[in-house]
Amino acid sequence: MVDVILYIVIFMIGTLFGSFFTLAVYRIPLGKDITHERSYCPNCNHKLSFFDMIPILSYLFLKGKCRYCKQKIRPRYLLLELLSGLVFVLFAMSLKLSLLGSNMSTIVYFVFGLFYMATLFIIAGIDNENIKVEKSVLLFGYIVETLYIIYLYIVEKDPNVYKYVIYLAIICILNVVDIAILRKKVNNSYPIEILLLCMLMLTFTYETVTILSITFTLLVIAFQLIGKRIFHKRTKTVKTEKKPETKIPIGCYLCIANIICLLVTNTYIFWQI
Repeated sequence: MVDVILYIVIFMIGTLFGSFFTLAVYRIPLGKDITHERSYCPNCNHKLSFFDMIPILSYLFLKGKCRYCKQKIRPRYLLLELLSGLVFVLFAMSLKLSLLGSNMSTIVYFVFGLFYMATLFIIAGIDNENIKVEKSVLLFGYIVETLYIIYLYIVEKDPNVYKYVIYLAIICILNVVDIAILRKKVNNSYPIEILLLCMLMLTFTYETVTILSITFTLLVIAFQLIGKRIFHKRTKTVKTEKKPETKIPIGCYLCIANIICLLVTNTYIFWQI
């Protein structure tokens, strides 16, 4: 019964994070504040009250509409809140998290893992809409990983901690190269952003999960491109003008694949104990 209450609390925390994700995905690309400025309706700009921002419940009670201008609220807000709560619970279950039975190491990993997945959620949302991996969000992820590495070194005495330090050093080098060289010579920095995202994953989820994430992402992209080509052939589209370049949110796919692979891998490892 105690663990049931624990998982309910984790789900509620996940929905709160999900509500924040929608705000962050909208504001960060616009350079707006995400911590001090109150939430508001993007249609009428009316500031929302506490009862307008209760995850899931506010959307249901207001029937998916703004209380003030009656404009429909996109269903993705509700879906993201539900998905965030579900992922947080699945992450806890994959670790066999228990209020009385889990050790400190598992609890600390769980907490840092939540912030890591929060980073991926925001990156995925922004990349899906803008085809861009925000450097500020990546930086937050690196800070989370650095703090976790410090914990592993001081408390856990992890012998592999030096490997993680090397990964962070590579990340620093890539950022220096991006700032000092590539930004001056290359118009599109998306490839280096994807590489930095992969390094973020490598540092926290290690080699196997990262490789699986990249593999599944490549498979999804391949199937997507093949599907589009088949669709265009069947519709016999007349080539009257040059088709716009297909933009694929690689970062979004990587984040989704990494979360799924992390959940599956943790379940396999922890449930074997």
